[in-house]
Amino acid sequence: MQFAITQSAPRTEDPRLLRGGGSYADDFQLAGQVYAAFVRSPHAHAEINKIDPSAALAMSGVMRVLTGADWLAAGLGDMTGPSPHKRRDGKPMYRPPRPALTSDRVRHLGQPVAMIIAQSAAIARDAVELVEVDYTPLEFVISTADATLSTATQLWEDCANNESFVHRSGDRAAVDAAFARAAHVVSRDFDISRVHALPMEPRAALAEFHAGQGRYTIYTGCQRPYAWRSNLAGNIFDVPEHDLVLISGDVGGSFGMKGSIHPEVPLVAWAARVIARPVKWTSDRSESFVADDHARDNVCRAKLALAVDGEFLGLRVRTNADLGAYVAFMGGAPPTGNLGTLAGQYRTPAIDVEVVGVLTNRNPTSPYRGAGRPEAAYLIERMVHIAAVECGFDPIELRQRNFIRPEQMPFKTGLTFTYDSGEFPALLDKGLLEADYAGFAARRAHSAKRAKLRGIGISCTIESAASPQPETAELRFDPRGNATVLVGSTPHGQGHETIFKQIIGDRLGLDSNRIRVIEGDTDKVSFGTGTGGSRTATIGGSAVLGAIDKVIAKGTQVAAHLLEAAASDIEFVQHEYRVAGTDRSLSFREVAIAAFNHANLPEGLEPGLYEFATFSPKTANFPNGCQLCEVEIDPDTGVTELVRYTVVSDVGVEINPLLVRGQMHGGVAQGAGQALMEKLSYDDDSGQLITGSFMDYCMPRADDFCELQVHSRPVPTATNPLGVKGAGESGTVGSIAAVMNAIHDALAECGVRHLDMPATPMRVWQAIQAARP
Repeated sequence: MQFAITQSAPRTEDPRLLRGGGSYADDFQLAGQVYAAFVRSPHAHAEINKIDPSAALAMSGVMRVLTGADWLAAGLGDMTGPSPHKRRDGKPMYRPPRPALTSDRVRHLGQPVAMIIAQSAAIARDAVELVEVDYTPLEFVISTADATLSTATQLWEDCANNESFVHRSGDRAAVDAAFARAAHVVSRDFDISRVHALPMEPRAALAEFHAGQGRYTIYTGCQRPYAWRSNLAGNIFDVPEHDLVLISGDVGGSFGMKGSIHPEVPLVAWAARVIARPVKWTSDRSESFVADDHARDNVCRAKLALAVDGEFLGLRVRTNADLGAYVAFMGGAPPTGNLGTLAGQYRTPAIDVEVVGVLTNRNPTSPYRGAGRPEAAYLIERMVHIAAVECGFDPIELRQRNFIRPEQMPFKTGLTFTYDSGEFPALLDKGLLEADYAGFAARRAHSAKRAKLRGIGISCTIESAASPQPETAELRFDPRGNATVLVGSTPHGQGHETIFKQIIGDRLGLDSNRIRVIEGDTDKVSFGTGTGGSRTATIGGSAVLGAIDKVIAKGTQVAAHLLEAAASDIEFVQHEYRVAGTDRSLSFREVAIAAFNHANLPEGLEPGLYEFATFSPKTANFPNGCQLCEVEIDPDTGVTELVRYTVVSDVGVEINPLLVRGQMHGGVAQGAGQALMEKLSYDDDSGQLITGSFMDYCMPRADDFCELQVHSRPVPTATNPLGVKGAGESGTVGSIAAVMNAIHDALAECGVRHLDMPATPMRVWQAIQAARP
């Protein structure tokens, strides 16, 4: 056996990927394929008066120009998704009609209005410039805070105040009572900026229509191919699901953005049917800024009520969450689905939350690493920091006073969640020790001697992971004892292949080179929920474990027959079938090989060894952790430098600690990037995106970080047989608050009370100047 559960094994897929052996969306090629490019709106809001494609059609190599009128004439359905919420009057949430190509009006910059199909990608892109579109620009709204005002431009006639939904949670009366008896009340407004996932691999899609079979095959990077298949087949193309195949291959990053269906996917499939040729589209980075779904973009007001001794009594949050011009496939989920994260690791008995999903003339928003968890964690951890500062409490003592204690588990929070496990006080204690919190004062004094401001920020966060949805696994063996496992999850950089091999190797003793993993192909894997919400190790891994148990059970019958013993006398120990109390045994692989020979089997047992299992947890699990960040700020320039960073995480049993550390590193980088530099900004007068390239939209690089120290203090969960808690999003959930708390701690001596993210050098410098007497 090469490696097993809890071993820090290197990823088995990396050699293939690093040597160019991956199969990403743009790597798929089909004979006779042609290429697509899109004419996109240059306006945030405008009427379409006329589209004239004649000059483009006259260009050599251009095969077809399709418009919104063609889409309507084809009788294809709208792009849609789940609609679980209500409007203010109790009616179902407003989900605007969304054809893949619009014909009457554009409602956000970059919305596709026409599709060019040509012999080459270059010809298609050139032809885009020749399509003449006559627009009448309209008033627009791009402010999340102002979208619901009576004076704001209304995007849809039947959607009053641009409110798609109003979601309420918690106990308003209990919170009113808590504030009435509070000794301290702190409040703050927060602007949680709009950002972009910007995965390493831009979006792409290749589609083929098999006329003889009436089937579509679509190659595209996606996280949830089965949900996509159901939606595309049922809502747009009106075909049985088995007549639409989705193949995702390797996905070079997604972080939630590729979990939503974008217009280009059904469009290339439709075009492939129209012209009877495979059609391919690949985005470049510039196009992705205006064509992809964006993320976050919340405006919030939070209030925290405390007793005289600092006990948390109640929390109230009011949020406008920008959904964009349309509600994306998963667009309603981030601002509402993880609100329970607001409770944090604390006993706060009463919480009241209202979230208004607002529509603006900007790109739709979709889940992005954490999908609402980082926003909620940011709010509660910033409020704890603010309460400590304004009410005169020590930030460590304030947290320790309000922590949920291990002996109180399971604990029903004041908002939604019931935690099953966690040792929050001990987790923070370890974080303080590993970060040398006791030595911070000396480090601050040393920074001061160099005319630098030094601050330390803490976040103690918890999230819900792996919400109850099923996942499937099929484990097959061949006559030589090699295994193939087919799983309904979809990888986009997490190392799925490695962890599934570790689980199988741990239980069956097989080397990784004898195990093949197949994911992301709806024609090969019977069903799956896909990847998202830190669910794969928990749910997918447990499904694999279930298939292993079934294989072992069948192998017991084969072993009993071969060893001439009763099945009840066979025990499976250390990858061997043994006759209890004897030295007679067979390895698992020997039994797997024997299972294909009918002569080796007892009467009535079918030859072969292949089993199927499904796992769906009864409840989610709750990964948690603490992060401590130290920054130095140059007050003359506003430049902020991360100088010390410590993470202590509890993700339950770590199947592969090396991968867990990698997940934490990546998550911290994305959270810190949003805190320090990332923001999609629009011009108020024109509605134009002014951060439409890496020249304007700043992404964190390696030299923006200090060494990240990642430590573990796992508490296994009983919510799944592996004891695993989700690890994929924890780093991002805790890092935004940790970084911003550190910045505010450093700026406090200058008199700066509040600074919204991103804390760019200019904004930090301006805050320092504004605070000076």
